[in-house]
Amino acid sequence: MLEVTILAILQGVAEFLPISSSGHLVIGQHFLGVEVPGMRLDLFLHVGTLLSIVVFYRATIFRIIRNFEWLYILKIAISALPAVVVYFFFSDFIGGMFENSRMVGALLMFTGAILIGTRYLPRGSKDVSFLRALLMGLFQALALLPGVSRSGMTLASARGGRIDAEKAAEFSFLMSAPLIIGGALLELMKTPAAADAEIGWGLTLYGAALAAVVGYFSLKVLVKALKGKWFWVFGPYCIVAGLLTLLFV
Repeated sequence: MLEVTILAILQGVAEFLPISSSGHLVIGQHFLGVEVPGMRLDLFLHVGTLLSIVVFYRATIFRIIRNFEWLYILKIAISALPAVVVYFFFSDFIGGMFENSRMVGALLMFTGAILIGTRYLPRGSKDVSFLRALLMGLFQALALLPGVSRSGMTLASARGGRIDAEKAAEFSFLMSAPLIIGGALLELMKTPAAADAEIGWGLTLYGAALAAVVGYFSLKVLVKALKGKWFWVFGPYCIVAGLLTLLFV
């Protein structure tokens, strides 16, 4: 149960805060000796964080569905394309990166540098355009690499385009939903039937629920950071985490 608790908290925090959930999973495996006990748990932890997004942005989602805001839906679809293409052509290379802890450390430091750089970008009040949706999608594709934060990259891209902070956060996390769902389904198809015996349903559902709760509050923290002037402070943390990974893993 301790492993499930640690992984659920790690997923809930790092999936939304710009510190790279994939990079922290690699770090957790090395420093804490914690590994995901079965693919089913991994899938449900992601489902838990997806539930966080749905609950946090429920009003927006209901509005989009009720009014059938197809332009907004099209922007989300466009933003997902780069990650799909990159994964299709480079999935083996990306998978191999998870075994390279030193590269994870270097990419965490890269994430940190990008986040610190956002401190010097001007704030704005624009909406997400189709071009900016595509650019955010390209940055999201970069975050397939462990150590590169998805939220950090997409929100930095939005900040560079002077997108309103709340609108940027809303789009950044809604655009992740199709990829989370698609990734979960893809892994589910790959998962052998024997994997079901690795961990019980009780612990699996507990982990998903904990990831959802932690993820919800992580989202609140991130939105507050974006609206304030301290989004960049996650940068020094990523640099320190990356440096420790380079030195000790």
